[in-house]
Amino acid sequence: MGTKFRLVYTPRNYHSGIIKKLLIIIGLGVLTLQCATEEKKISNVQELKEDIKFGYNLNNFYVIQDTIQRGESFGEILSRYNVDFSDIYKIANQAKDTFDIRQLRAGKPYMLLCSKDESRTPQSFIYQPNKIEYVVLEFCDSIVAYKQQKPVKIVEKEAFGVIENTLSETMEKQGLPIQLIYDMSDDIYAWTIDFFRLQEGDNFKVIYKQRFVEDSIYAGIESIDAAYFEHKGEPIYAFNYITPDSKNTTDYYDDSGKSLQKAFLKSPVKFSRISSRYNKNRRIAYYGNKVRPHKGTDFAAPVGTSIFATASGTVIESTRRGGNGKYVKIRHNATYSTQYLHMSKRLVSVGDFVKQGDVIGKVGMTGNTSGPHVCYRFWKNGRQVDPFRQKLPDAKALSEVYKSDFLEYIAPLKQRLDSIN
Repeated sequence: MGTKFRLVYTPRNYHSGIIKKLLIIIGLGVLTLQCATEEKKISNVQELKEDIKFGYNLNNFYVIQDTIQRGESFGEILSRYNVDFSDIYKIANQAKDTFDIRQLRAGKPYMLLCSKDESRTPQSFIYQPNKIEYVVLEFCDSIVAYKQQKPVKIVEKEAFGVIENTLSETMEKQGLPIQLIYDMSDDIYAWTIDFFRLQEGDNFKVIYKQRFVEDSIYAGIESIDAAYFEHKGEPIYAFNYITPDSKNTTDYYDDSGKSLQKAFLKSPVKFSRISSRYNKNRRIAYYGNKVRPHKGTDFAAPVGTSIFATASGTVIESTRRGGNGKYVKIRHNATYSTQYLHMSKRLVSVGDFVKQGDVIGKVGMTGNTSGPHVCYRFWKNGRQVDPFRQKLPDAKALSEVYKSDFLEYIAPLKQRLDSIN
């Protein structure tokens, strides 16, 4: 008996139905896989978008950013957001060893991190006294206070300029930092160059380092490593060199190792102008244009401008008298004394020892004066003289012990300065 075969015919729509079901299942699987992939992508994007500042993910908080207003206190800020004064006192008291809340300064930024619920309860206070440092006061569960610094990137730069009018105008025109201008005129060349008598064509070169936080926010000058100033055709190099016995204080020397610091500053005020020089035959409008000797040098400046001691010494007079108005007189040694007239405020007393560059008072209009200025008088051996005509003593030169190391150190810097054009 042979084997029998039966052919079975299945309708085409039956197979197509199975195929459709398989395609749907496969499609759902692919869709599920795509959804999972998209969710993973979204999760990754959310992780990338975390807003991390001061060690916090700001996405987890309701953030309040503002600046300290004039006269505003720490207590006023927190009480505005419903923090009890008793809690404010606890925070301030426990944080005082790290940060005194009375040190808040108007115009400085702060951030308040609050809970994201409806209560928006403050949990942390972050204060930035400058672009690099910040102070954190946490008071969520317990009170914690600490200071931190943002990561700082140091960038070395070079600059060159030709004087057209003043140093400040020339440097500002190039977009150079204000601090660089001050450091060049008040720290490096304050003793060797009379910036009130610059000539057109004088020029400068400088190698310096700048600080940046968060890669792009300028945070000041780190250092000026080397500078060059050609004044009246005379080149004056300046190199920042720290000796083992200088206690890490900055001092500048020329290319032969001679200190650029002098015993006296050229001016008792920053970026002022000389409105009247030492002149024994000057006619004074205040006295009806009569010839009356002017034995001082007048530096015009706004009322309140800081007045600096041009050299270290002891205050021998701090008073108000007649046409001098409020004034301070400093004895520097057995040979030299200086006097500063017409102050609006005196900040030192008789017997105080002041260092070169210390603020001793503020510019004013006291006594006989027709405008705000400081009359700077210079005494040598008890006689008033013109300070700009004196051959004043230099500061100490670099010790011979360090001379060879100094010359080796400045060689590449000098070569770089000479190549800047």
